[in-house]
Amino acid sequence: MFRLLGITFVLCLVGQPSFGDDSHKVLGTWKLVSYETEVQATGEKEPAMGQSPAGYVVFNAEGRVFLVLTGEKPAKTSQERAELFATLIAYTGTYRVEGDKWTTKVDVAWIPEWVGTEQIRSLTVDGDRLQVLSPWRVNPNWPDKGMTRSIVTFVRSN
Repeated sequence: MFRLLGITFVLCLVGQPSFGDDSHKVLGTWKLVSYETEVQATGEKEPAMGQSPAGYVVFNAEGRVFLVLTGEKPAKTSQERAELFATLIAYTGTYRVEGDKWTTKVDVAWIPEWVGTEQIRSLTVDGDRLQVLSPWRVNPNWPDKGMTRSIVTFVRSN
């Protein structure tokens, strides 16, 4: 009996509970390949951040995600820098993955209204490819487009 209790105690100390957490499939660093915006009213898809956006998303084992995405245009004037801000997406927070849902509890963001919110995305991992789909919403970077969703594709970087 004591041996069984001892083994159970050791397993509790070293075991990793799963509780439906699928975070292991996204652990690591992912490089941005493409960022498309789909307009709900028309079905049109466009590269909202240009043909060659840059960025990474990092999911660490401690349950924190860091995401920075930028557009491709260099800025030379104050006006161009202001316009460039519309191609920035950056936030961090704690995350969890359950099935095909990625949820981030945001604690720092490029837009203050996201701080304290939970951002939920659908995701698909296919080998070294990660595709993320936002829900339909008015994107804070492109509110004039109405209801849109983002289709973001990454490749494993590490």
